Amino acid sequence: MRLRPVRPRRLAAALLAASLLTGPAGCATSVDPIERLGRKAAQGVRPHSPAAQQPYRRWGLTAPLPVPPEPPSRPSRAARATRAFGPPPVVDRVRTSDPVVFLTYDDGAERDPRFVDMVRELRLPVSMFLTDSVVGPGYGHFAHLRSVGADLQNHTLDHPSLRGLPYAGQRAEICGQRDKLRSRFGVHSRLFRPPYGRYDTTTLRAAADCGVSAVVLWRAATTDTGLRFTHGRRELRRGDILLVASDGDDLAGPSLRERTTRLLREIQTRGLTVGRLQDYL
Repeated sequence: MRLRPVRPRRLAAALLAASLLTGPAGCATSVDPIERLGRKAAQGVRPHSPAAQQPYRRWGLTAPLPVPPEPPSRPSRAARATRAFGPPPVVDRVRTSDPVVFLTYDDGAERDPRFVDMVRELRLPVSMFLTDSVVGPGYGHFAHLRSVGADLQNHTLDHPSLRGLPYAGQRAEICGQRDKLRSRFGVHSRLFRPPYGRYDTTTLRAAADCGVSAVVLWRAATTDTGLRFTHGRRELRRGDILLVASDGDDLAGPSLRERTTRLLREIQTRGLTVGRLQDYL
């Protein structure tokens, strides 16, 4: 069989194609270098940088948060039944030997998308007590927060001071927001925080009738300069419920992320970590 001679033009084209598909040592390089680096490289984040390997540094921490211990077992059915016939307990701290504190946030006025990233990357078990009239059209933001692990709880429909109001009005505020959270997210909010921390015996009766298992206050709240304690020793203790306050009207003040970072640093200094509140109440 006679071999057909290769024309010079075809030989040159073949050599050019081979050179595009091989590297200097003859190895295939058909994969785009940007694809090798991945989406993070394409977005300007190096995949092997400290920020990518240690996300806690991106949020201003010098060490990762310790993993909290396994939460206690749920109360027995008999204990839950006994609690159901009386008013819910009012708590600002949890009695526990676990080295945990609890982060809570009120109202829903500040809706920073980067806070969602912070909760997701640090795996923060935060509890958001939401008011319908404050959240307004921002329920989508809290759906994102719930999808990354945040817990959504009840803070009334319209944020009135409940103390002194008649039973019907208090019940409407508490049960109304319970129903809102159920219809929007499919969640049953067992925990309730009265606006401004003000309540009376009528509040407790209305809360019980709305299925509330605990009325949640706080032992310390963030300020521009640190923590303000409501009572007891002026230092973080295991079991403390903390309010990360938002100054939505003060544009010059620290953001919710900044306040959270400062608080997390203090929590770490005390040898504590963050637990999931609904696992303890």
